[in-house]
Amino acid sequence: MKLNLFDYPAPVRMWLLLMLYALELAASLWISYEVRFDFVMAAAAQQERLFVLIWLVPVQLVLLALFHQLTPLLGYFSTPDLARMFHALIISAIVASVVWLAYGGGFAPPRGVIAMDFVFSLVGLTGVRLLLRASRETLRSGRAGETRRAHRVGIVGAGDAGAVLAHELTLKPGYGLFPVAFFDDDERKWKSRVHDIPVLGAPEKLVEMREKLEIKEVIIAMPSASARRVGEIVRFSRLAGLSCKTVPSIDQLALGQVKVSQLRNVEVEDLLGREKVELETENIRQVLQDRVVMVTGAGGSIGSELCRQIARYNPGRLLLVDRSEPQLFQIEQELIGLGHAHRVVPLVGDITDRVRVAEILSIFPANVIFHAAAHKHVPMMEHQPGEAIKNNTLGTAQMADLALEYGVDRFVLISTDKAINPTSVMGATKRLAEMYIQAMQAAHPGKTKFMAVRFGNVLGSSGSVIPVFRKQIAEGGPVRVTHPDMTRYFMTIPEASMLVLQSAVQGAGGEIFVLDMGKPVKIVDLARQMIELSGLKPDEDILIAFSGVRPGEKLFEELTHKGENFVPTGHPKIFRFICQPMDLVEMRTTLKNLRSSLHTCEECDLKLVLHETVPDYSPFLVPWDKLPARVTNLEGYSSGRQRESKRLLSTFVPAYQMDSSTREPSNGSDRG
Repeated sequence: MKLNLFDYPAPVRMWLLLMLYALELAASLWISYEVRFDFVMAAAAQQERLFVLIWLVPVQLVLLALFHQLTPLLGYFSTPDLARMFHALIISAIVASVVWLAYGGGFAPPRGVIAMDFVFSLVGLTGVRLLLRASRETLRSGRAGETRRAHRVGIVGAGDAGAVLAHELTLKPGYGLFPVAFFDDDERKWKSRVHDIPVLGAPEKLVEMREKLEIKEVIIAMPSASARRVGEIVRFSRLAGLSCKTVPSIDQLALGQVKVSQLRNVEVEDLLGREKVELETENIRQVLQDRVVMVTGAGGSIGSELCRQIARYNPGRLLLVDRSEPQLFQIEQELIGLGHAHRVVPLVGDITDRVRVAEILSIFPANVIFHAAAHKHVPMMEHQPGEAIKNNTLGTAQMADLALEYGVDRFVLISTDKAINPTSVMGATKRLAEMYIQAMQAAHPGKTKFMAVRFGNVLGSSGSVIPVFRKQIAEGGPVRVTHPDMTRYFMTIPEASMLVLQSAVQGAGGEIFVLDMGKPVKIVDLARQMIELSGLKPDEDILIAFSGVRPGEKLFEELTHKGENFVPTGHPKIFRFICQPMDLVEMRTTLKNLRSSLHTCEECDLKLVLHETVPDYSPFLVPWDKLPARVTNLEGYSSGRQRESKRLLSTFVPAYQMDSSTREPSNGSDRG
């Protein structure tokens, strides 16, 4: 047995609605005649009313059906439904008026009856639907047991997002959250009500109202709020002993990826002060729509996000190239789930395998290539320079050669800020890749447009400190930070990917685009924020340990090379840098020598060969197997012991010098 009429199958609900509509329409017409004749009707008028009733009500029902008003869910009624109902009834009134003009009395109601019937029918049908909606909401929200068990929450933000959230939580006790109050920075909203929930004042009032309202949790429903304001709300909520959740970001909501009611914990990304990225979507669409687009490293953090965003612009084919089968499968299935099965082509392949890449380009002639495949982990590559050179430099050069050979329109290299005055193998190999594609552009103007895009650390990417810190906090600490003065630029994955697409549109060839990375963030401050967001206290519940700067790492990242000229772009968050490219023949000779050195040189010798090609590269010249045990195992090293470890390193490398001003090692070369 069904619990209520909303649980019945669709055909039953349709017939129920049909009967309710027929009764209401008949009643509206009956009352319209009574009002028109002052409740004193002659026999002829009564007979006319019955005749009109027989043909006009069916016409109205047919029109309502044509406007999809007989098949909705009974408990839902909104402005679009009202608009469709209005159109159906206004057409039925026009039909009645045409019949009146054509045949006169006896076949159609008088003009006054037609006008009143339209108004009474619209009001009556709206009342029926609102009554059904109210009944459904009463049934769902009236589960007293579930409501009593639900956490009482305060919602910060009485705007659209907060209103939608409160409505969802009220209707669905299964969420286990019951909104009791709104708090908002806008004074005009104070002392008002949203969905019958009071707006009590500014968010700071949460602290004093917590006990009175028995609030257990705070939900921040301000997707467009500044990171600074979100951080303030989180801090005083934590001080009041309240846990915090937030609605998805405005970018996710705009992309339709999530709903307001899909709550999540406040993450460190919410507190970093990144502004929303505005894209010139039409320009991007012109470059990508109906084109064949290849993304290398498609299973990685940046590559997979690029694939998600490119798919929104309806490319003819989206080629997903990656040598990791599990990661490739994951992004393929995600894109299929988003409705892009007809355009996604997963291709297992290694960018260093020339035959395989050439085979792919011959079968699927690409128009645009986003080259995101790379080895990116700085300390790991530091002691395996051959692999970094093979993948990051030689692999990129090979991809660029094939792009030119197969007539690709645009080739976009995903680079890094670590390529600027590099101190690591990873940064140097990326810098060399940039130099190669600039040489390609200079040697072959008017063909493939080669360009590079640099950005800083990406929050949440593989190798990012965020998942590492999160794991260390979950294990009870300590959270290991390399140095108290270590700073980095951070971007979110969607932001970086969106700006890469925008850069690809603006490039004419030969440029290196640098994304506005905002303000640098101290890693130790990032660690403290993550500990606080976990509901714990830094240095009390979770210790922070300094392990020492690792080989190849800088304390501070830089933004530009010497000799690079700044040129503004049409986008406020993208900067264009142009420098004098090297000769392509010379570059290819250099790479040929570098390739021949891969398996014949020791680690430090290979770094020196790389240094000859990239003069602003400052190599770390201590082989991994020659480092003292207490230096290779830096765990637990405090900042006070770093100078001791540096002195120890200087005994192995005479060129190694202490730099007291920056606390960074210097090997005597000019980093610019």
